[in-house]
Amino acid sequence: PPRLCLCPDCQVDVALLLDGSYNIGQRRFNLQKTFVGKLAHMLRIGPEGPLVGVVQASENPKTEFYLKNFTQPKDVIFAIKEMGYRGGNTNTGKALMHTVQTFFSAENGMRKGVPRVIVLFVDGWPSDDIEAAATLARESGINVFFVSVAKPAAEELGMVQDRGFVQKAVCRDNGFFTYFMPSWFSTNKYVKPLTQKLCDVDKMLCSKTCYNSVNIGFLIDGSSSVGDNNFRLVLEFIAGVAQAFEISDAGARIGAVQFTYEQKVELSFQQSTGKEVALRAIRGIPYMSGGTATGDAILFTISQLFGTHRGSSGKNFLVIITDGQSYDDVRGPAAAAKKEGKTLDRPRAHRYTGP
Repeated sequence: PPRLCLCPDCQVDVALLLDGSYNIGQRRFNLQKTFVGKLAHMLRIGPEGPLVGVVQASENPKTEFYLKNFTQPKDVIFAIKEMGYRGGNTNTGKALMHTVQTFFSAENGMRKGVPRVIVLFVDGWPSDDIEAAATLARESGINVFFVSVAKPAAEELGMVQDRGFVQKAVCRDNGFFTYFMPSWFSTNKYVKPLTQKLCDVDKMLCSKTCYNSVNIGFLIDGSSSVGDNNFRLVLEFIAGVAQAFEISDAGARIGAVQFTYEQKVELSFQQSTGKEVALRAIRGIPYMSGGTATGDAILFTISQLFGTHRGSSGKNFLVIITDGQSYDDVRGPAAAAKKEGKTLDRPRAHRYTGP
């Protein structure tokens, strides 16, 4: 067997989601089990280290065993060997959703404060949509790794429902959460690198749930009482907040609306495709100047910023930055925003007048 991984601080709760579909076949399914057994051995499973459970993906998912069932490598390896091959379509999205919703709980052996990980094995490509389940995983703070074996050949690409399935499945599309093996044969050399990834908890970005799949709208006071210098300080403050998030199609989205008596979408969620794009747009917002109608601006933002992004994934937050009293009613629009599912935060911007 592979040498044990020297990872004394490796504490992770891992769901191994195995491919049990017709796509993989009985022979490669057995090879997959052998590889996963080696992985379990190298992880040094135990109560103070990694814990592992297994779900089999096929037509309908089946949890083979939970984290609490086996806490010694030899018991996990034996349970994996005893698994039967199910067959059926490669309903990876269905299996991922099942795992996210049912696998990680205290009664199933999940430990508080320990990173949660799903390692998704797919031989070929999924038969169903994976995006909704992957989004829920990110929102739930679960780190999804994708182990792809035998990518579709050029002549098979027409059969793939979504060619971007790997990018949509993983916690972050940054290379760390994806792993490719050309086949199930001669896989010994692939065990240790995957083990090391699973023990690199500092890179488990999806454990930081606040940063995942959120839509944050900033409503910025551009009235005359703010002044151009203070307006620039506000933009730098917003850029600093945005800097902390992983801004991408699969991560956080940042939007901005400036208001006086009038309102203008300065950065839409659709335009916020990456961190550099968002920061550049925020810092480049021109100062409007005018009166202060915060209530109208809230209603405008619900409709024109969040409304155009309706049906998208992620939780919605509206941060209102203003330095003074509004000339219109705010309570009604604020209640409307909460009814629409937006969490409101209203920091007050105070002018700095010097010592």
